[in-house]
Parts: sequence; structure tokens; C-alpha cells
Amino acid sequence: MTTSLFSFVDLFRRQLDTTAHLLTKGADYAAANGIPEADMLAWRLAEDMHSLSFQAMVVINFSQSWIARAIDVTIPEPITADLDVAGYQAAIVAAKAWLAALTPAQFAGREDVPVTAQLGPNMEPTLPAAQWITVFAATNIAFHANMVYAILRSKGVPLGKLDVFPSGL
Repeated sequence: MTTSLFSFVDLFRRQLDTTAHLLTKGADYAAANGIPEADMLAWRLAEDMHSLSFQAMVVINFSQSWIARAIDVTIPEPITADLDVAGYQAAIVAAKAWLAALTPAQFAGREDVPVTAQLGPNMEPTLPAAQWITVFAATNIAFHANMVYAILRSKGVPLGKLDVFPSGL
């Protein structure tokens, strides 16, 4: 079976759908329990980990930025981790619209094109575009979407495995 890099557009859209669904469930739970939305967005799985807000921001930003780098188009303006739930939901809608505008032709022949990215003060790897999308981006987006789930679940939000598949299988 051959997998096209373009197929990852749908995977990342699904992660955005999952994040939107989880944020809605978290906001509903917070409202029903008198928890301010800002407090919910500040929840963390552990004290030394990033907040729910940060996790949502990463899912949204990475779902666009890593594909943009791989196909050599302008990276959409990143969002910050200080939005409210409505702001994250609007950013998810915008990210999904950006992804929906992509075409298979934009990915053709890009698998081995080297992409260099600054990942920190001392880390600037160059990898083939396919490795960035299939390994780095896919793993990181899934991790951060799963952290949204884990943080909410740890705070009592009633979630189950089906909540990570709101778009279906």
C-alpha cells in the first residue's frame, strides 16, 4: 500500500476535530460545575507540564505549520495560548479551512525535499519533508491532542475512547 503525504491532511483535520470536540466537552463540564473557563484552560496533567490551553494551541499550529513547511508555502499565522474556548474553536475552523484548500498536487514529489527547522536554541535539524510530516508532525499532533484528552479526563470530564473519534473511523 502506498501512502501519499496528502493523506496526512485528513489525519491532521481529524486531530483538529478531536480537539474541538474535547474542548466543547471540557467547557460544558466546567460550566456545569461552576468552574471558570480560564481555570479549565489552565489545567495541567502535572505541574511541570504545559496547560490545556498550550496543548490545544500546539495541535492547531502544528497541523498547519508542518504541512506548510513540507510543501513550501507560507505558514499561517500561529495562534497563542491565551485564547478562550471560542477563540480556539474559531482557530480550529480556520485551520480546517486552510487544510481543505490544499491539493494532492502540492505534495507531489516533495517526499525527499530537505526541510530545516529551528526547534530550539540548539536544535536545527534538516530532514526530508516526508519524515517531518509522517514522523515528527504526526507524532507531535497526536501527542498534544491526547494531552487535551488526558488533562480533561484527569479533572473529571466524562470522556471515553469514542471521544477521540468524533469524525468517525
